[in-house]
Amino acid sequence: MKKIISRLGVMVGLASVFISPLLQADVPTFTIEIRGNLFYPSELVVPANTKIKLLVLNKDATPEEFESYELNREKVIMGGARATIFIGPLKPGNYPFFGEFNPKTAQGIIRVEQ
Repeated sequence: MKKIISRLGVMVGLASVFISPLLQADVPTFTIEIRGNLFYPSELVVPANTKIKLLVLNKDATPEEFESYELNREKVIMGGARATIFIGPLKPGNYPFFGEFNPKTAQGIIRVEQ
């Protein structure tokens, strides 16, 4: 019985390795760039009730932190690097975000619409 349970665990683990990328392939991807301590675009419109993949590209030489209390996300992106952040599904509304290292200039909103 232990061998069957052990083999079942291995099969489930392997299945998740192969299925997970297939499930993520259908996730809509949106891109935000950091340039000159600003987010571009500063307003991003995404669909409601949908999990999305947010790709954040830091074009600056210095690090920046993508932070949003409303989205419960924070991620440091080193200069010249990129980060992937999954968010949602979200209800319609506005979800502000900012750059922790440049909070007066690096600000934006993710607008979720039906």
